[in-house]
Amino acid sequence: MRLRTQLCVVVHYREASKTTNTGTVAARLVEGSSVVVHSQAYQPAAEPDFTGRRPVLLFPSDDAEVLTAEHGRVAPVTLVVPDGSWSQARRMHRRVGWMSKLPHVTLPPSERRTGYLLRRSEREGGLATMEAIARALGILEGEHVEHALDRVFALLVSRTLAARGTPLTNG
Repeated sequence: MRLRTQLCVVVHYREASKTTNTGTVAARLVEGSSVVVHSQAYQPAAEPDFTGRRPVLLFPSDDAEVLTAEHGRVAPVTLVVPDGSWSQARRMHRRVGWMSKLPHVTLPPSERRTGYLLRRSEREGGLATMEAIARALGILEGEHVEHALDRVFALLVSRTLAARGTPLTNG
């Protein structure tokens, strides 16, 4: 799908090849996206070219602003999203200098629960990367984008569970 917002997923090297990785799936769905692999502490991810765009990092730091549609009205946005477990994302945030220097945004509080039934979250209220991207793009681009990504996400989860022989439960 073609959007005004660009997506840059910074994926931890241990997550990059996992079939349950949702950030790279989201990047494939959004035209013009980039995926940067963060390999190790001594070789951080290379900084993408943000020329003509306003990069923001989707990361719930203490100084993060709540993401609103206004963030995308000033200039075209590149939404930078760390992709990995919560501990991997925290380490990438600390170790990738260019990433930690970006303005931080966070999703507004929500009562919605994750639909990611493939792994357990280390963090209360945690979301899969694709869910977080869908919610953020829903704010920046409109609900139709969020719904489209959510449909693909639900399909990915249900088919992976079916392939594992795990029944999908409604609970």
